[in-house]
Amino acid sequence: MSETYQPTGKTTLSPDVLLTIAKMAALSVEGVARLAPVPGGFGRFFRRGANEGVQIKVEDGLVYLDLFVILQKDVNVRDASRNIQQQVARAIEEMVGMDIGHVNIHVEDIDYV
Repeated sequence: MSETYQPTGKTTLSPDVLLTIAKMAALSVEGVARLAPVPGGFGRFFRRGANEGVQIKVEDGLVYLDLFVILQKDVNVRDASRNIQQQVARAIEEMVGMDIGHVNIHVEDIDYV
């Protein structure tokens, strides 16, 4: 006789959870110095994550991300960007089980300090 699991409720996920996962995954990539504030006008102050370098939109069960990064000097920009995309997508898919629509990387600066 086999038993089937019946969930007793539902799980909701705050957008801040996705922001934290995306930030931590991006910062773990070699060559990433830090995240940059999202560029834009006054309206950016009212978007979640704008000061943290991440824009997230969830639509039809897909997560769409834009990450604004500052890379370290002597880093291959293309390789670092691909690694960020892969790490962030993998982290969100594995940790919360959501599918990724896209992960756009915006290199805002190179840190020469």
